[in-house]
Amino acid sequence: MMNNTKHRLLVLAGLLALQAAAQASQLPGPAFPQYKDAAAVKAACDSGLSAAKQRLQTLQSRQVDAGWLAAYDDFYAFQEDTQYPIEFVLNVHPDKAVRDAAQACSLRWADFSSSFNQNEKLYKALKRAPVKDDIDRELVRVGSGVFEDGGVALPPAKRKRAKQLADQLAELTQKFEKNIRDAGIKVSFTEAELKGVPEGVWKKAPRDAEGKVVLGVDYPSYVPVIQGAEIEATRERMWRAKVNEGGQANLKLLAEIEAKRLEYAKLFGFSNYVDFNLRRRMAKDGATAWRFLNDVKSTVTEGERADLVELRRAKAEHLGQSLEATQVQRWDATFYTERIRKQRFSVDQEAFRPYFPPQESLAFSMRVIEKLMGVRYTRVDAPLWHPEAQAYAVSDAASGKPLATMYVDLYPREGKYNHAAVWPLRSSSTRIERTPTAALVVNFDRQGLTLDEVETLLHELGHAVHNNLSKTRYASQGGTAVMHDFVEAPSQMLEDWVYDKKVLKLMQEVCAACKPVPDAMVDQAVAAKEFAKGSFYGRQYLYASYDLALFGADKPEPLPLWAKLEGATPLGHVPGSMFPAGFAHIAGGYGAGYYGYLWSLVLAMDLRTAFKDDKLSPVTGQRYRDIVLGNGGQKPAPELVREFLGRESNSKAFFDYLRK
Repeated sequence: MMNNTKHRLLVLAGLLALQAAAQASQLPGPAFPQYKDAAAVKAACDSGLSAAKQRLQTLQSRQVDAGWLAAYDDFYAFQEDTQYPIEFVLNVHPDKAVRDAAQACSLRWADFSSSFNQNEKLYKALKRAPVKDDIDRELVRVGSGVFEDGGVALPPAKRKRAKQLADQLAELTQKFEKNIRDAGIKVSFTEAELKGVPEGVWKKAPRDAEGKVVLGVDYPSYVPVIQGAEIEATRERMWRAKVNEGGQANLKLLAEIEAKRLEYAKLFGFSNYVDFNLRRRMAKDGATAWRFLNDVKSTVTEGERADLVELRRAKAEHLGQSLEATQVQRWDATFYTERIRKQRFSVDQEAFRPYFPPQESLAFSMRVIEKLMGVRYTRVDAPLWHPEAQAYAVSDAASGKPLATMYVDLYPREGKYNHAAVWPLRSSSTRIERTPTAALVVNFDRQGLTLDEVETLLHELGHAVHNNLSKTRYASQGGTAVMHDFVEAPSQMLEDWVYDKKVLKLMQEVCAACKPVPDAMVDQAVAAKEFAKGSFYGRQYLYASYDLALFGADKPEPLPLWAKLEGATPLGHVPGSMFPAGFAHIAGGYGAGYYGYLWSLVLAMDLRTAFKDDKLSPVTGQRYRDIVLGNGGQKPAPELVREFLGRESNSKAFFDYLRK
């Protein structure tokens, strides 16, 4: 006879399992795949690639008729479902063996994709597929560009070399990112050396054999140290650890990436990778991107120099020494910027943490989207890659119709992607009633968020919303499948929402126990935000100009080029520092495209003008949801902006802000 207590426990466990399964079924899309070990990843990889090859054969043999574009897009949707979850877990899974297996699988998929993009049968079939409207025509136009960029139209020898280079670049980029993700850099400090750093940052941190506090360079550790540490040597050690995170190995990899991208572009008759990469984007070519960046630079240069004067004065006053004897170092800039903001505007970013607990901040951010765009977020229990990861079902508020799934991973851990990003795991397709899925990954302090971090959260949520609220006919046009120099605009637009008092009061709707942020603090934050914007945008110019120069025709060495360009800025270059070793954006998908952050910001600020009277207007929000987000990439980005604003877009709001 079974023990009654044990029996009751088993029954309870069974009920809980059924309940969890029922809740998981509430997600509009499929459950996230479980990869318990490296073998599970390999098995999923093997079966996915095998099925992809079989489906490819079927697609190749299919008659090019009225249903061909749908079949072509079905293949894309299948590839998303089998490839994307594996490529995502290599960035977030807590088990290094699983991450490594996922990386190996990702390279196999890269090999498959580079071959797919050179498939002449599919390319020719796509070009002659029947189209019924502008959406079909845009699918053919963009899809043909992907094949052409893959080398399908090159002579055989060049085509073969293009595939070799594409596969090599995929591997080099993965190695670059892995070196950062798995670096595990630690810096030890005495408690005295951490004077000025909030106690919550280091009090419970591990200690080394000498009893010193051991901190990583993840953002919840790095930012409070670089912003608050009174002792310059503390800031310097933390800054050097972070800025050298990728090490010499990544400098070498970046040089290889640069050389191979240049060779790739030359196969297509281009003298540089920038022009090759930009020809299908809004900027069209490197000359246009450079003109735009130089306009930004000429607008912010004076402010950047004035900011440095302010920082020198603040440092001299702080240390009780003459201005002439004072030099501001890279590791000083953030500290003294924050110090000035505290003194002049009474703004302390750390003071915002009690008002923004992490989970409640997530709920607040989602509430903003709910009010603005007419949706609902419902948390659903579901087995994911880590116990702290969360799942949300997204539905239409008016009809209750399921729309999408969103995953969220809030906190830092060893081996996890250490910045903030969103992975579009699954795209929408109204044609097959396919709901989209996005995964939002950040690394926040468990003690609470600063206002800057709430801004980051809204930015990243903007990417997830772009994916989630897409309602495109074809999956390959869903969500963020837009021109790359537009992709940041919907996220950047929302950053300004955190400085609106009406918006911030939504926190009380999701957390009645949370203290409201005082209006005076908001006013002070708005005023403080204006300080040092010359330096901020000067830095953005530096990143973007470095990226364009690196991937130009000259093939410069990465570090000497960086030292030259950074050395020409008011703060100069620090010998021995190697920022490019950790510049994962340009080693990856933003290579020869980092200017897009500033380019998108021009569009974002123009989009904001539609919300100037009410940032929570449901009428404007619904129009924005339907026109900009809903269309994804099934219309060119300039057309979406023009339709939403009712006019051609312009840069007035952006440059007015810079000059203010």
